[in-house]
Amino acid sequence: MTKRRDFSEFNAKLEKHIERLPDYAQRAQEKLQRYFPPADEAGGKPAQNGRTERPVSPPPVPRRPSAPAAFSAVAGQVPAVAEVRAKWQRWNEPSAKHQRRIRRTSRVLTLWVLVTILLGVLTVLTATGLLGGAVAGPEIGQAVFSGFATLVFGTFSVRTGMRLRELKKVELPAAPSGPPPLPAAGSAAREPMERLAESEASLRELLKQLSVPTSLGTTAVPEVSVADARATADEAARALRGLADRIQAIERGRNSAPERERSALQAAVAKLREQLDDGIEGYGSLVAAAGRAVAASSDGMVTSREALTDATDRLAGLALALKDLG
Repeated sequence: MTKRRDFSEFNAKLEKHIERLPDYAQRAQEKLQRYFPPADEAGGKPAQNGRTERPVSPPPVPRRPSAPAAFSAVAGQVPAVAEVRAKWQRWNEPSAKHQRRIRRTSRVLTLWVLVTILLGVLTVLTATGLLGGAVAGPEIGQAVFSGFATLVFGTFSVRTGMRLRELKKVELPAAPSGPPPLPAAGSAAREPMERLAESEASLRELLKQLSVPTSLGTTAVPEVSVADARATADEAARALRGLADRIQAIERGRNSAPERERSALQAAVAKLREQLDDGIEGYGSLVAAAGRAVAASSDGMVTSREALTDATDRLAGLALALKDLG
């Protein structure tokens, strides 16, 4: 007779654990809240001491510069990269492409002309019997073939010559001159040249405003004064850039010179830097005078116009002095 197993004790333990299931769930929820506390209505989180704490926002992730911006920054710091980029820009200029097209067409024309001359000579020699004795059937066929080839390559020569003539007649518009490259980052002329570039942009915009006619059809400043100021500013900018080139040349010589001779070269660089700062200050005076003239253009004041003329004269004298130094 099989003995029946008694499950009464097992059923009692099971019922006891089932009754304690809510306690287990509550403990699990409390442990979970220690790591992930729920946010309250104000956006904070309750702490264990009953106070409400604000959620800590994650630190902002710094934005990484794009690849073109990073390459431009590197190109501005490394002279070799800047030189390669400048050469690539000159190679892709429309005028440079046009000149390369003219040279290729000229070479092709030379080739067609030479082939045409050789085939013409061969045709004459074959037709007159000077090449291979008396003119027979094969020689006649060769002469006809040479004459036909001469005609074909002569046509190529004429067409290529006409193409070359058309290319030489094409007048390309002047390419807009971009801003000249700045000196190296460690050069004493870098910061003045950056200021000069900013001043040039400001002066260009101010002189453009002075050239705009008013409702009466007249300009705030005579066009002659504006043109004089523009020409003087361009001449002064060229003189200042020439002075910056001298500073860079001396710096390169200083870096290659022996240690005992570098102090004298450094003193020369410091002196030229003072002259360069004076020139930039004079250029800024012209920019300020142009700004005052634009500001006074609405009320008819003439004092700012006279200030523009005086600043132009002073900058012209400064440019002449810098040119004499060069």
